[in-house]
Amino acid sequence: MTLADPLVPLPRQPDGVAWPAQEWPEGEQATGDPERLAALLDPVFSVEETPELARSLAIVAVQGGRLVAERYAPGVDRDTTLISWSMAKSVTHALLGVLVGDGRLDPSAPAAVPEWTDPADPRRAITVDDLLAMRSGLHFVEDYVDDTVSDCLEMLWGSGADDMAHYAAGQPLEHPIGTTFNYSSGTTNILARLVGSLAAGRDDGAPAGADAITTFLRERLLDPIGMRSATAKCDAAGTWVGSSYLFATARDFARFGLLYQRDGVWDGRRLLPEGWVDSARTLRSIDPEDGWGYGHHWWVRVEDELGTFWANGYEGQMICCVPALDLVVVRLGKTPSTLRPHLERFWSDVVDCFRP
Repeated sequence: MTLADPLVPLPRQPDGVAWPAQEWPEGEQATGDPERLAALLDPVFSVEETPELARSLAIVAVQGGRLVAERYAPGVDRDTTLISWSMAKSVTHALLGVLVGDGRLDPSAPAAVPEWTDPADPRRAITVDDLLAMRSGLHFVEDYVDDTVSDCLEMLWGSGADDMAHYAAGQPLEHPIGTTFNYSSGTTNILARLVGSLAAGRDDGAPAGADAITTFLRERLLDPIGMRSATAKCDAAGTWVGSSYLFATARDFARFGLLYQRDGVWDGRRLLPEGWVDSARTLRSIDPEDGWGYGHHWWVRVEDELGTFWANGYEGQMICCVPALDLVVVRLGKTPSTLRPHLERFWSDVVDCFRP
């Protein structure tokens, strides 16, 4: 996929396949080689760690709406809740979509951010779309190791931890708005605070308390798709840390992936407005650090005929949607960035096991 390529169509739920209720419907792979897949997964999940991937905690593969493969590390099972890290950013995208569908948010309009109310503040022009595309122009250093330079670490565990959105919104403009891709957990927390404000019936973007955002998340997204295990963590200001903190089982993260694979529709009910999933998977930027593509709070595989897009998190968390194969794969683990080439090879091998 390049910036000009058309999107691969999103598949509909196959006739006769039940939507996952309390349990997932199970079945065999519709395409590919299940024996090859088993030979790939079994050695990874039979031990505590491997040299290539370090700790792999869980993997769930869903094809055609059915659960077709599942593995867990020793001490982990289908009921174990694990952290999303930045996969939560894609869940934040979904909540904004709910508000758009309700007619309560115009993503092309300037975002309501209390720190930017001064008429002379150039940040007032930043739109929700700019924030979703990680092209706000705001300064933010997304580093997970060096706390002497990292805004991410300072926001999550340092001086910004009590009010993360305020910390992020206080950053200055570094580039003209809309011109430069800069992946930023702070950007997502600005959006998460906006979600909470609108959920509480406010339009000023100010914090509205944890109850507003967690109730909205539960009632409008998690409950309708059956993500019963999921819990969200808020900061002291009452803003959900939408950049990083959602805990759920691998099977429940797969439900979220299936929602996007099905264009925001769940069991006949449209939860996300038409076009919202396409906005997520439309390629808008190339990350200069790793060459990955980015849409709106989802990553997009470049030069990929399968239409792959995925939610990505620190240490190799992934919810990967592959429309051409009607495949959703969730992988949860603890793989350091130094092993990223091995993880990317592993993912490529997993998907290859489903190719016709």
